[in-house]
Amino acid sequence: SPAMAESDLTAPTGAEAELLLMQKQALAEEEAAKTKRELLTRYLQGKLSTEEQSSKWGLHKVRTAWRSVQRKAKDQELRQDIEIFSQTFTRVIDCKDGVIETLVRDLEEAEEQQNRALRSHLHLTDQLLHLQRCRLGYLEEGFNAQVNALKAEFEAERCGISGGEGEW
Repeated sequence: SPAMAESDLTAPTGAEAELLLMQKQALAEEEAAKTKRELLTRYLQGKLSTEEQSSKWGLHKVRTAWRSVQRKAKDQELRQDIEIFSQTFTRVIDCKDGVIETLVRDLEEAEEQQNRALRSHLHLTDQLLHLQRCRLGYLEEGFNAQVNALKAEFEAERCGISGGEGEW
């Protein structure tokens, strides 16, 4: 029965057929699992890519919102600084205006005092001139009186010399 043994070797037995069938099913299941894993991997990669894009977009939105908040805060801070500077500037200007007004009043008072002093000086100078003219007038009168007295004395001596020419 070598022929039979040979046919037995070439013909699969029920157990071998079952084993082959199970191997084919295992290969098919493995292929299906591999395909399922590949699909799942592609799906998860797509989902990951979408999430990364969404994350980038969300991060961009957060950064934009944060910058906007920072700009608003800086804007508010600068507006407050400008208001403070404006108030300080107004106070300084008011203070300087007050000083200028005081200096103008002091200058007007000093000019008035100078005018009064000048008028007083001119009045005193006029009085001094009047006094000097009076004094000069008295001196001139005294001088004229002395000149007249000397003339009279001279005339008297001359008359006495002329009338008494014979006595010599």
